[in-house]
Amino acid sequence: MMKAFSSAAVRMAFLGPVVVLLLGACGEAAKLPAEAGVGPAPELPPPVETLLPTVHIAPAVGWSDSAGPVAPPGFVVTALARGLDHPRMVYALPNGDVLVVESNAPRRREPERPGWVAKVRAAATDFVQKRAGAGVPSADRITLLRDTDGDGVADVRKVFIDRLMSPFGVVLVGRELFIANADALVKVPYAEGETAIAAAPSKVTDLPAGINHHWTKDVVANREGTRLFVTVGSNSNAGENGLAVEEGRAAIWEVDPKTGAKRLFASGLRNPVAVDWEPRSRALWAVVNERDELGSDLVPDYLTSVKDGGFYGWPWSYFGNHVDRRVRPPRPDLAAKAIVPDYALGTHRAPLGIAFSDARGMPPEFASGAFIGEHGSWNRKPLAGYKVVFVPFADGRPSGPPVDFLTGFLTEDGKAQGRPVGVALDKSGALLVADDVGNTVWRVARR
Repeated sequence: MMKAFSSAAVRMAFLGPVVVLLLGACGEAAKLPAEAGVGPAPELPPPVETLLPTVHIAPAVGWSDSAGPVAPPGFVVTALARGLDHPRMVYALPNGDVLVVESNAPRRREPERPGWVAKVRAAATDFVQKRAGAGVPSADRITLLRDTDGDGVADVRKVFIDRLMSPFGVVLVGRELFIANADALVKVPYAEGETAIAAAPSKVTDLPAGINHHWTKDVVANREGTRLFVTVGSNSNAGENGLAVEEGRAAIWEVDPKTGAKRLFASGLRNPVAVDWEPRSRALWAVVNERDELGSDLVPDYLTSVKDGGFYGWPWSYFGNHVDRRVRPPRPDLAAKAIVPDYALGTHRAPLGIAFSDARGMPPEFASGAFIGEHGSWNRKPLAGYKVVFVPFADGRPSGPPVDFLTGFLTEDGKAQGRPVGVALDKSGALLVADDVGNTVWRVARR
């Protein structure tokens, strides 16, 4: 009978809980206040390296039927749709329909690593993913939501397209909808008002896949619709799987939507999960998840403008030329050239969504800046993130500290009722938030 169990299942059942208990008991914790890792010049203390990583995560419990997150005074929060299947990104179509991407990681192909430490790390990763609510199969579909009576709750809900490959980013250019799957950028024809796509997706270009340590790919178009920009995360934390599997990764690619021809736009971005255009400067900005396992006070995730041809340090350095001595072989020449990101968001916040605001649906204090979905930490004590913040902008640049905008995802005893991922503005300018633990899309509108 024992042969009926896979080695992965045995590892999960026996090693996972033991490892998490051991890791949870370790004493490494933040020594700096959370705000020390925020801003254009964050405090960067010496690294704290431990035999096993700090693991501290909010167990996923979900929302009760009537509960939801909390917005500032003057706003009302409604559930545009509940009961979704791991919603990750949201996209507003010009006619007011909302597309929600229901997705999760593809089946991972981890490299074989000898030694008990590597096996313990793998078991811990599997167990933590399940505990955090991320251990579910990918629905591999996009669902259409339509609110016909304007009450903030969708009364039409249709499967728009399915049988995708761990989709994430979506963008409409003319009459074509582009979808960033985990392994390729694809497109389908779109006609305004339709509630389902019958056509099979056609490939625009392949995207780096392989191990897929970071599988999410976002996509945006320039104003003219002549170029697409696609994000690709790294295949490791800090290059430990070898640099050969990082070819074309930790980068943003520029793609010709007509021919599929592509070129490297920017590199050295460990996991540039989501991108958007700053409306005043028309510069491309990204939220980037930085490396783990250097302590609770390192390394800050960040928000940055992305320069054509720019190199941002990964894996050899972080936040400019701060060298990560774990990476072999070292490249001091590349570390010296690394661009310093514009704005640190704090350590281990896991920003997964960005949407620039405007005055259509927001009061003046939230009309100029970026809404950012912070999925929340796993490698930090105490917890950080698990909320949507607003970073104010002036003259195309961050102009002040992040402001909490949507909170209440954590219970008082540290459990996750929800975790925000993608954010977008709907046709009226209200904020939409995909919540992959609460399986809900939230809508935050002015009263």
